[in-house]
Amino acid sequence: MRTDFTRRKFMGAAGATIVAGATAATAPAQAMAGPRTKTIRILGICCSPRKAKTTAASLQVCLEAARVDPGIEVELIELAGMNIDGSLAAGLPPAPGQKDDFPKLVTKLSDPKVAGIIIGTPVYFGNMTSLCKAFLDRCIAFRKSNFALSNKVAGVLAVGGARNGGQELTIQSVQAALLCQEMIIVGDARPGARIGATVWNDGKGDVTRDEFGMTTARNLGRRVAEVALKIAAAGK
Repeated sequence: MRTDFTRRKFMGAAGATIVAGATAATAPAQAMAGPRTKTIRILGICCSPRKAKTTAASLQVCLEAARVDPGIEVELIELAGMNIDGSLAAGLPPAPGQKDDFPKLVTKLSDPKVAGIIIGTPVYFGNMTSLCKAFLDRCIAFRKSNFALSNKVAGVLAVGGARNGGQELTIQSVQAALLCQEMIIVGDARPGARIGATVWNDGKGDVTRDEFGMTTARNLGRRVAEVALKIAAAGK
């Protein structure tokens, strides 16, 4: 017997269910809160499989630099240790008993207070980590529902094992996925004005030694914050 349960229909139903559930959970709180406050939040999403290592440290530099206004809150989210199965984005049902941590990220990302997101990933063979790709693939749920990431500001940081170790290629690859979410992509701020933050891990475990990389990280954090504030002010 022929079935019409196609990949697109599966993702339409699954994605809408996840995102709609998160929206419904936050709706009462939003209604009680009344008019939107001036506070906005910027998230750093660390896509390294190693927790609290060089990518997380670099993102923390970004987030600290993003505190350009008292109304900005920042939060670092590390995906290390989370179960995020990218194959579910292809329309495959989860295995029986399979743990899935992505829905709780949907709640975080869908929060109207989130105005900016900075994705950080190590460079593996000239591209993002599999964890980063799985996360971005699962974000198809937003495209199948309410485009909750639309008009949020996005920046990308990449950490490579060499000064020119594929960081820019990796940044562009992540940016391509974020553009599909209707996000507003920014690079690091002047005077450099490059495509993102490019950090070098020299193998000694302390990326703050990379003066050039830390400058791009601080500039990126500041740029994301500045653009997010402009958009928030325009929306009042």
